Amino acid sequence: MGTLPERKDIPPWVKAPEDLKDPEVLQVQTQLLEAMFGPAGSRIPYIEQVSKVMLELKVLESSELTEIVVYGSYLYKLRAKWMLQSMAEWHRQRQERGMLKLEDAMKALELGPWMK
Repeated sequence: MGTLPERKDIPPWVKAPEDLKDPEVLQVQTQLLEAMFGPAGSRIPYIEQVSKVMLELKVLESSELTEIVVYGSYLYKLRAKWMLQSMAEWHRQRQERGMLKLEDAMKALELGPWMK
C-alpha cells in the first residue's frame, strides 16, 4: 500500500511523499456515498480541507462497497478514518430506521388483497 495515489492534485496540507505512505483504508456501502459526500462528491474538498487529509474513492468490483483511502499525517488520517466510519454508520442506521418506518406504515395501511 506504499504506492502513490492516482490523483494528480495533492492538496497543499499533504506532504509528499511521507504523507502518501501507508494510507488508512476503510470500506463503506456504495449507497451511502452520496449521503456522506454530497452529490457527485461535492463535499469531499471541504472534508479534506477541514481534516487536513486527502481522500481517494475506489469502487470495488462487487460495486456494493467502495474503498475510501485516506492519506495524510498519522494523526490526521486516523482521526479522519474514525470520522468517516462514524458518518457511514450514522447514515446506515438512519437509512435502516427509514426502512423500518416505511414497513410499519405499509402494515398500518393494511392493504386489502385487491390492492396488492
